[in-house]
Amino acid sequence: LVWAAADSRCKGFLMGGTAGRTTLNGEGLQHEDGHSHLIASTVPTCVAYDPAFGYEVAVLVHDGLRRMYQNDEQIFYYMTFYNENYEMPAMPKGVEEGIRRGMYKFRSKTVRNSPSRPQLLGSGSIMRHALLAQEILADKFGISSDVWSVTSYNELRRDALEVERWNLLHPTEEEKTCYVQKQLAKVESPVIAASDYMRIVAEQISPWVPTTYVTLGTDGFGRSDTRPALRRHFEVDANHIAFSTLSTLYREGTVKKKTITDAIKILEIDPEKLSPIMA
Repeated sequence: LVWAAADSRCKGFLMGGTAGRTTLNGEGLQHEDGHSHLIASTVPTCVAYDPAFGYEVAVLVHDGLRRMYQNDEQIFYYMTFYNENYEMPAMPKGVEEGIRRGMYKFRSKTVRNSPSRPQLLGSGSIMRHALLAQEILADKFGISSDVWSVTSYNELRRDALEVERWNLLHPTEEEKTCYVQKQLAKVESPVIAASDYMRIVAEQISPWVPTTYVTLGTDGFGRSDTRPALRRHFEVDANHIAFSTLSTLYREGTVKKKTITDAIKILEIDPEKLSPIMA
């Protein structure tokens, strides 16, 4: 049906109301969506977003109406929503462009004498866990960090591919820079991305992230269980985001071994648990 919509130059909004691999819990594995954004990326006229907050939806619907009905672009929108209640913050100033283009910095947290400043990328319902991970890193381990809301890995990749193509076809001219590169240009610390989708969704932007890039996602069969249990199973909850950040910093020589051994106890991490990919 999506391909038929593209073929017939369809316009409009397709809303995935029970999206996310861990969000529609307890209904059986057949209802757990961890791959629809990957499929959406294969349809050229499908503009896909995974918003975390209500104001992001408002900006995207407004922009979609402008593009489809004012500018007469032959596109349609796919937006994934979640049946999970959580607090909706006010929209920060000046984030509209970032929402439309795929990412923007949502919150920064600075700790004095922090050895690094990792970047945490969140989207959809997992955005809350990225924010909780930021609190854990600051309060329990003295690590500063920035949290970004990624509304669309698909759109970030498409922008990067267009810029890359232009640079290939214009080798004698000054190179252009894609949106991901511009946003992360000053980043020197690792970037950790977590979503309610397969890791390959976030991995779409890997070539254009300037530092170590680690993705967390919901690869595997999953479970019929509660949201906290599913997110712990897939290792995308706040504790695993925080631990993955610390683990990456340790491998880069930024934090000490004691930090890791302490984190395993504090965050209740089981390094020997079955991999969710096959469990």
